[in-house]
Amino acid sequence: MPRKHPSKKSVSEKAKPKKTPMLGVLGFAFAVVLVGGGSWWAFAQSDPVNAAPGELVVYKSASCGCCGNWVDYMRDSGFSVTVNNTSDVDAVKEKYGVPYDMGSCHTAIIDGHVIEGHVPANDVKRFLAEKSNALGLAAPGMPVGSPGMEQGGHREPYDVIAFGPEGSKIYAKH
Repeated sequence: MPRKHPSKKSVSEKAKPKKTPMLGVLGFAFAVVLVGGGSWWAFAQSDPVNAAPGELVVYKSASCGCCGNWVDYMRDSGFSVTVNNTSDVDAVKEKYGVPYDMGSCHTAIIDGHVIEGHVPANDVKRFLAEKSNALGLAAPGMPVGSPGMEQGGHREPYDVIAFGPEGSKIYAKH
């Protein structure tokens, strides 16, 4: 009887599907659910929709020092702050309706309102107490002397702007 060459398979051997161990498939499925579910849970915990009342949820670049200074300032001013480092702050601004000309280096959400940039804590507290219909407050750009942007004694005047669907107006002058 002639021997088959080890590399040559008969047609019937080629057509047979490989058997995958059921445990391997179940293990993979469990890993996908665990990782995916874990990611969803971590995202849900820092999503402003799930934030506690009065919690400031900040979106910023991990490498931005002035944003970190503003976060520390807001904590020192009594705010509970959750930080979300992101490489695409512009997408956050777009998602929450920050007008292009109001943009700064970080975006925060508190009680359904947007706080854009280096807005002083007292302005945020007063805005929230007034229960304004405006979408939020912005300190456009990165004004020197604003919270987190301190440069010794140098300060430049800047405005905090209230903005929303009805337009924008100066909320405070600094």
